[in-house]
Amino acid sequence: MIKFRKNIAIAVLSVSLFGFNAKAQESGGGPAKGKYTALVNPFIGTAPLLDTKIIGYTPPADMRVWAGLVFPGSSVPNAMVQLSPMTKYRSGAGYEYEDTSILGFTHTNKGHWNLCHIPLLPVPDGASFPYKSTFSHNQEKGSPAYYEVYLKEYDVQVKLTSTLRCGIHEYAFKNNKGRKVLFDLGRANNRVDDWQIKQESSNVLTGFQRTGGEKIFFYATLSSTIDKLDVKEMSKNNGYALVYIKDGDTKPVTVKIALSFVSVENAKENLKAEVGDKSFSRIFEEGSTTWENLLSKIQVKGGNKQQDVMFYSMLYRSFLWPALRSDVNGQFIDEAGKVRKEDYRYYTLPSLWDDYRNKLVLLSIVSPDVTADVISSIINEGEIKGFIPTFFHGDHAASFIAGSYMRGIRNYDVKTAYKLLLNNAYKEGGTRPHIAEYIAKGYVPEQDIKDPKIETKANAGVTKTLEYAYDDHALALLAKEMNDTEHYNDLVKRSKNYANVFDKSTAFMRGKLEDGKWVTPFNPEFPYYEYMYREANAWQLSFFAPHDMKGLVELYGGAEPFEAKLDEFFTKPWNPTYIAWNISGFIGQYCHGNQPDHEAPFSYYFINKPEKSQQRIDEILDTMYGIGPEKLAMSGMDDAGEMSSWYVFGALGLYPLSPADPEYIVTVPIFSEVNWTMPSGKKLTIANPNAGRNLKGIKVNGNESKGYFISHDLFKNGGRIEVETSK
Repeated sequence: MIKFRKNIAIAVLSVSLFGFNAKAQESGGGPAKGKYTALVNPFIGTAPLLDTKIIGYTPPADMRVWAGLVFPGSSVPNAMVQLSPMTKYRSGAGYEYEDTSILGFTHTNKGHWNLCHIPLLPVPDGASFPYKSTFSHNQEKGSPAYYEVYLKEYDVQVKLTSTLRCGIHEYAFKNNKGRKVLFDLGRANNRVDDWQIKQESSNVLTGFQRTGGEKIFFYATLSSTIDKLDVKEMSKNNGYALVYIKDGDTKPVTVKIALSFVSVENAKENLKAEVGDKSFSRIFEEGSTTWENLLSKIQVKGGNKQQDVMFYSMLYRSFLWPALRSDVNGQFIDEAGKVRKEDYRYYTLPSLWDDYRNKLVLLSIVSPDVTADVISSIINEGEIKGFIPTFFHGDHAASFIAGSYMRGIRNYDVKTAYKLLLNNAYKEGGTRPHIAEYIAKGYVPEQDIKDPKIETKANAGVTKTLEYAYDDHALALLAKEMNDTEHYNDLVKRSKNYANVFDKSTAFMRGKLEDGKWVTPFNPEFPYYEYMYREANAWQLSFFAPHDMKGLVELYGGAEPFEAKLDEFFTKPWNPTYIAWNISGFIGQYCHGNQPDHEAPFSYYFINKPEKSQQRIDEILDTMYGIGPEKLAMSGMDDAGEMSSWYVFGALGLYPLSPADPEYIVTVPIFSEVNWTMPSGKKLTIANPNAGRNLKGIKVNGNESKGYFISHDLFKNGGRIEVETSK
């Protein structure tokens, strides 16, 4: 098994009745709500990354390295509501482990400097503005669908749970006189443009918050009688409202609040349908059961306690985004601002640049119905815009849609999706900037910029060329399924364009100018945000051709020079003077803290050296997750579950190297046995009976496999993969 550091092996956090205590350092604790939910530690990814050896440089005093950026609050899978504590606004997920005060509890989250809407906070008698309370991690707990904390300064015990569209707060005040609930509606993780709150009856509040042109409506009921509503509009973007609770009862104040992106009326309907008269504990039990059912689809044996905790924590983290946006009545607001109702649930756009690589593949296997609805939502947005949308960079909806279709998920309008993806691939003004130049030249030319800096913004021509070539491959798969021979042949040809930015004289993917000359001067170690490369350097992009690794090896001149280049890639030290906000977590030049080179550790397979890949995979699993003094840090930003999903696949011994293709490269699982149950009931078993780490052979259903890949048919039909290993 992987030789985990001893200090990590003893760092499993305590499981309480409702989840992990964020500060405990030894295993044990009270009964858990479920076998697998009990293994989820939602605090992993909340702590800062401080180890300069892992970071690769010494950050400036005012810099918090982009690591984890996750929230520890309550949610159910792919929900509208993520109910989580706020310690700092405009800070990724809004919660930073090193902070000592809680500012409120917000109802949407992702970990990306936006969202964090509708903040609430219990406020005791005598507290004054600005409202916040100190807290201790010793008095804080969390598990899927649950969060609890004691507000020390305010003497209030807070418990949170949630449904798909609703949040439930329980506030136990030590002093039951002068109690208030703060609706801090002038704040969110992005600028608040407008907000409103009204008292509708003795215990009902309604309103909205608008940020970035998007309105989020709410309907809230309180278990106690409202004495008065005091609205403080110091200015619309930092005002707040205090809800005074009538004295006379000593029970905890329970706030049941539902969201809607359509209307207050829909929010009311959401609350009635999902919560109604149910108790806090009943709602939590239902949410915990939902997670237990999902997590138990993959059952592992033979790992140590830390490996079990890390695996199920990362599996949990992989199913929080994309988020639901339609109400119980089916209505949602489309990209044109119109109220729509379709025969599918409407979801947010996935973080495609990040999670097309692995997270969306995991979603398609575990939750095919959600996947189909997400694709329908993407098509809906595409029909309005004329192009299938992307997230941040590239055209990776092509990979997501094609890969899902190839895996048998087809209950959406594939013909419309295909038509819009062709628009992406051939028309200017849409998802692929510089597409006309790419088609004409076979690459995206870079601007000739003298003395570029890390922050320089230009064409990111190398990254675009590599990504467009891969997206062409993905779309070619779909073209073949659509019997579109003309586009299939053209896209297959275009998928080889990655070679056009490979400079044989340096053996790097390198920027090309309009006239075909290479960008000079050229430093392959220097990272850029958007010049030649997107959030990467030449080292990190020079092994990206997941659809044609054989061709890539040939570009390098064959197996020996390719191996030598890979060896140097993983051993050449990072220059500590190169400091980039979101590039950290190095093994040599390899950066696990950001996505662009996440496929590179598997590259040794293509020169028949799987043991070298396994060495790097094991090193990443061991040193890049659950690290730092509290063992709660990650080497990079989770990016809506991509980092987590990388761990899940790496630990299981399968990886979707080319996510558009319905196949997986076989590595060595860290567990002796994995039993994976599909939604259909079919089961896939992955076994490593010898417990070795060096791959020597693969058996599929008892037969020797000639290659390193297995087909998605094993997920469809069930079967057994057995890896033959040596120590």
